Amino acid sequence: MSKVLITGGSGLVGRRLTERLQQKGYEVVHVGRTARGEPVPTYAWDIAESKLDPTVFDGVDHVVHLAGAGVADKAWSVSRKQEIMNSRVKGTQLLLDAMDWPAKKPKTLISASAIGYYGDAGMELCTEESAPGNDFLADVCKEWEAAALPAEAFTRLCTIRIGIVLSEKGGALPKMMLPFKLFSGSVLGSGKQMMSWIHLDDLCDMIIFLIENENCTGPYNAVAPLPVAQYSFMKALGRTMKRPLWMWVPGFVLKLVLGEMAATVLASQFVSNEKIQQAGFRFEYENVYKALKQLLQK
Repeated sequence: MSKVLITGGSGLVGRRLTERLQQKGYEVVHVGRTARGEPVPTYAWDIAESKLDPTVFDGVDHVVHLAGAGVADKAWSVSRKQEIMNSRVKGTQLLLDAMDWPAKKPKTLISASAIGYYGDAGMELCTEESAPGNDFLADVCKEWEAAALPAEAFTRLCTIRIGIVLSEKGGALPKMMLPFKLFSGSVLGSGKQMMSWIHLDDLCDMIIFLIENENCTGPYNAVAPLPVAQYSFMKALGRTMKRPLWMWVPGFVLKLVLGEMAATVLASQFVSNEKIQQAGFRFEYENVYKALKQLLQK
């Protein structure tokens, strides 16, 4: 039985990934801020103090690195932006330093990134070979990925650039649903910006696919096959919830309210997943209507 260590295991993706791995017979352990024994054995690390005991990797075959401060959890003050960057870059550096210590190293590192890597790319189709953007989120992703690259010297590295993760349990979707519940469903900005999304279960299954397929290396876009314009997504959400879509919030209003963080909803990212499909992975939720119907029926 293979053993998988997950950083950020208590987050939205980490919790579901843990369930999917355990269902397949994997042993799972977490690294987090606080050590505990249940429900999943968790070892403590302290990124600020650069503390992580290398013995946590004893018997570990694969590492999935998801940890990072939430991008949309708080306003982007100077200190918050530094926290977002440090949690990813310093956390990754700490992880790699500890991973490189044991004589028997994990076979695989799956390290998270995001499609924010591409910046506001308009209607340009972004592949793993596309140039990075030049805004804050793109800078975070570039530094995050650069911090993971030294792992190639001692293990197989896959970087997953994650799109908008759809789940009824957290992330962006509940926030987008709230206005519809109040009968004030809204299009944000022009509505023409492209949204590259992925169902939570497809994301978790893609991570497991990368663990199990040793020929996979390098960056992979974790997005569903059919990106949609923001207007189309909100229309699909309203139809699934049986609520009207009738408001339009201009981009300048969002910038006044959210400041620089408005980029998280106004940026357009039309992202290809051809590389992971060519590797043999198949998506359960290819279109947004099927994904939303499955999630909201729960």
